[in-house]
This record gives sequence, C-alpha cells and structure tokens, in this order.
Amino acid sequence: MADTSAVVVMGVSGSGKTTVAELLARRLGWQEAEADDFHPAANVAKMHDGIPLTDADRLPWLESLRNWISAAPGSVIITCSALKRSYRDLLQTADADVRFLHLDGDPEVIRRRMTARQDHFMPPALLDSQLDTLERLQPDEPGLVVDIDQAPERIVDQAVRELGLRS
Repeated sequence: MADTSAVVVMGVSGSGKTTVAELLARRLGWQEAEADDFHPAANVAKMHDGIPLTDADRLPWLESLRNWISAAPGSVIITCSALKRSYRDLLQTADADVRFLHLDGDPEVIRRRMTARQDHFMPPALLDSQLDTLERLQPDEPGLVVDIDQAPERIVDQAVRELGLRS
C-alpha cells in the first residue's frame, strides 16, 4: 500500500466538490487541487459552449490528475467529477491509497446551485448530460457516498470519520 492517501471528492458539477474539498484539506492539512484547473483550453471551451466532453477529451485530463496525485509529496485532496467507473479505475492507478467521496443529491438542488454561481465555465445546461453519464460509486469501490443536503462541515465530519482520515 502507498505511503500517501488521496481523496477524490467526486460528483456532478454543482454538487459542492470545491467547497467540501477546501474544508477537508484545511481540516487535514493536506494539499488540495481543483481538477478543473487541469483541463486543457480546448476542453474548457467545449464545456463553456455547452458541448459535453467525450471520453477521448477526458483521458489526458484524467491521466494528468493521476500523475499529480502520484507526484505529490504527501496526502492530497482533489476534486474530480469522476463520473464513470473507468475514470475512477484510472485514478486508482496513482501511487497513493485513493478513495472517493461521492457528493450525491437531488438534481434540482444541484441545478439551483449551478444557476446561482458566478463565473464558472460549466453551464447548467450540461447537468443533464453529466447525470446521464454518472455511474454512482459502487460498494466494491473504496469510498463513501454522502447526501449534499446538509452543511458542508457535516459532510467533512462524516468523511473524516467514515474514511478514517487523519492529518
């Protein structure tokens, strides 16, 4: 087993990944990264224009996330939609103990959150394509599914407790 851990905070856009990841990283003192920052400009442009990404678009992005996890000098938190099992399987090939924190919830709550955000390249119109693509975290995958209809601090408390995370 790897000496370091990685928690991938996953879910569709608008589920609260960034907020939860930042709180979790602060609580644990782990480095944190936003997977959106790893997208090449072409991917960002497609999403901004309301065009869903293909698996071919996502592969180099996912590989860069895996490589970042492997190269990190310690344990990390990273946001990533990780919508498909195959994407999560690729992330698990990182040189770390990779676990997933799946933020799940009512699509209408997520849609309202997306509509209220400012300056984000992912338009609410793409939520349906993300929900159609989403393969929920399965019992044989390392991680935890939490309902987003609670305070982010409670989600972090639950993740720390149930995933056995420590500074």
